[in-house]
Amino acid sequence: MPISFPVSIRTEAFRFGPQKRVYYPQAYQMKNQQLQHLINQSIIHQASNLIASQIGNMPSTVQEMLGSYEIKNNQRQVLSLTQTNYTYHEKAAHGMTYIRSLTFDLKRGTRCDLKDLFKPDSDYVNRLSTIIQEQIKERNIELISDFTTISPNQEFYIADKTLVIYFQLYDLTPYVFGFPMFSISVYDIQDIIDEKGPLARMATND
Repeated sequence: MPISFPVSIRTEAFRFGPQKRVYYPQAYQMKNQQLQHLINQSIIHQASNLIASQIGNMPSTVQEMLGSYEIKNNQRQVLSLTQTNYTYHEKAAHGMTYIRSLTFDLKRGTRCDLKDLFKPDSDYVNRLSTIIQEQIKERNIELISDFTTISPNQEFYIADKTLVIYFQLYDLTPYVFGFPMFSISVYDIQDIIDEKGPLARMATND
């Protein structure tokens, strides 16, 4: 495999006041300027959507807002990251946090949805759902509603040799549990992943 260098990342911020800041990453100095634009605009769009979903129709009651991000994978021509937004509204019992993610296949120059990681004829939804059901039992996770299946476009990120499927607060579990996250080794699903896609690159040892 040819050497591929990580994407250079810098931190930018939206600032609304001393307790209202949203930090987000931006790629720079990429050879493929069109891809760099896609990455950066996708990140800004997602950060803006998180802000909008938190503010809703009550902007005047926002007491605190903090947006942050984590780079989960920046190797093997795969960039995967998460963005979170915590917001506290006046007189609320507690603040609320949302998490969103973005994954880019730098080799193909595209943003990836979950389906893009797998072979077209694979039943990835059922396969991943079964693994998650097993993890729920093994980890004895308390659910507020029965888990049956993930959605075809379920939220995810890639972290080294792991595919992480996650859910928002209250989707499956009580608030105190935090974000339900399910780590799946690429080797456990190697037979259904796209052989030329991001997960296949993660599975190689060279």
